[in-house]
Amino acid sequence: MRLRRFALSIAVAAVLAAGCASSKPSNNPSQSGKGFRTLEAVVVGRLYSPPGSPGTTMGGSGSYSLDFEAKDGEATVHYSFPVTRDQYNRYHEGDRVKLVMADNDLRDIRSAN
Repeated sequence: MRLRRFALSIAVAAVLAAGCASSKPSNNPSQSGKGFRTLEAVVVGRLYSPPGSPGTTMGGSGSYSLDFEAKDGEATVHYSFPVTRDQYNRYHEGDRVKLVMADNDLRDIRSAN
């Protein structure tokens, strides 16, 4: 009898734990972290850090980054990515671009025109 009660209580606990472990899908409209995707974005900022500033070397050429604002699903998101010197010189604030992303990593920037 005790063994039967113990087995029943273990079975009930397992069913309750399985019920709590399953949850409904997230209501987040963003597609962030969902493999390869292309987002239309606008360049909203540019940052150049000269050699010797924090995060750069004294002998290097500095670091370049661009800030973007895009619609990701129904969410408006803000991204800041390090870019090459050519990309930094090519895209200016207000330019419309397409960002090619893999998960949350920038793979390419293309003109939206």
